[in-house]
Amino acid sequence: MTDLSLPPAGSLEGVVVLDLSRVLAGPYAAQMLADLGATVIKVENPKDPDVSRGFPPYLTDGEEEFSGYYGQYNRGKLGIGIDLAAPGGPEVLKDLVRRADVLIENFRPGTMEKLGVSWEVLREVNPRLVYTAISGFGQTGSRRRRPAFDNIAQAQSGLWSMNGYPDQPPVRVGVTMGDLSATLFAVVGTLAALRHAERTGEGQLVDVAQVDSTLALTETAVVDYTVTGKVAQPAGNEHAWVRPYELFDCADGQVFFGAYTDKLWRASCELFGSPEAADDPEIDTMRKRFDPEVYERRVKPLVAEWLATRTKAELEELAGDVVPLAAIKDIGEVVDDPGTAERDMIVTADYGDLGQLRMFGQPIKLSATPATPARRANRLAEHAEQVFAEYAGYDAERLAALREAGVLP
Repeated sequence: MTDLSLPPAGSLEGVVVLDLSRVLAGPYAAQMLADLGATVIKVENPKDPDVSRGFPPYLTDGEEEFSGYYGQYNRGKLGIGIDLAAPGGPEVLKDLVRRADVLIENFRPGTMEKLGVSWEVLREVNPRLVYTAISGFGQTGSRRRRPAFDNIAQAQSGLWSMNGYPDQPPVRVGVTMGDLSATLFAVVGTLAALRHAERTGEGQLVDVAQVDSTLALTETAVVDYTVTGKVAQPAGNEHAWVRPYELFDCADGQVFFGAYTDKLWRASCELFGSPEAADDPEIDTMRKRFDPEVYERRVKPLVAEWLATRTKAELEELAGDVVPLAAIKDIGEVVDDPGTAERDMIVTADYGDLGQLRMFGQPIKLSATPATPARRANRLAEHAEQVFAEYAGYDAERLAALREAGVLP
């Protein structure tokens, strides 16, 4: 089993992160920092631990089980428990904050203030602290106290309204884009603030909202509206104007084909045995092929004919290195794809008698300080003695007193 007592060497080696967050957006942001070498300490309420510990799927050994969901987003972290609502709980957190570089939380705004450990309080304890707060609507504004899940972000950002098929109700994006977008912007903001803190000694609040983050991923929808008044609508698998650039049926499933530029179109015509189509005066330029009527009548049927009789594997072998074409793969095909393995995007953590957890790896590839994603996640309060001794200076007597008082589990 991987030894978490020593932080891995990496770009963020020496950076100490306190992760008070739950479920996805915050834990994933902290997990990325852990993958990149930071020492991340997962701080949970022992009376109400991270609810994602109960999320499926589960590794099991008899009656013992461990959440694979939790394992994927909390790998490489040290685990402790603090009841911040108990008398003395906030002081214990402050003792850790004195040694920390970053704190990440994703509670509803106002929660940390009620517990007595808000940004304003903790910046007095450690002026260089980077305090990253992820929430649904942000730390400011009239909606700041509203609860939010991923679907709230997809709805409020406009993303939900844009996804699906024409003339049908909108469809939510099938993964939690509200959380995942907030994760990515939180990591960027945290690293930018950390750079400033290291240079000046001045920490700051990093305020990231799910709604803001999801809005920032709506591509051209905002400028389409502000410039032309056009409101983005669901377009199914088609692009708003680029053609061909969509899903096509093949012999054993579907592929994406996107050879829309003149150069790529000519290459496709040669590759699929229709060289005359490259010089056909009705479809010989990109602008002509973009015309919806011309596309539906001339271009789309031709592409469909090229692809229909070949399998996904045959098409990728024939055209994958020449034009933008890729099989539409299910997640099982992706996990078992040799190309996925070549990029180390499926990694394995050893959980002893519970078995092994295969999960996605780290997409950031650093040549000098590679990430270390193949590590297990912490059990609840697993590393209390180690963390409090090293980062708060507590001895066994102090730990025993805090446990007696109900502050620590």
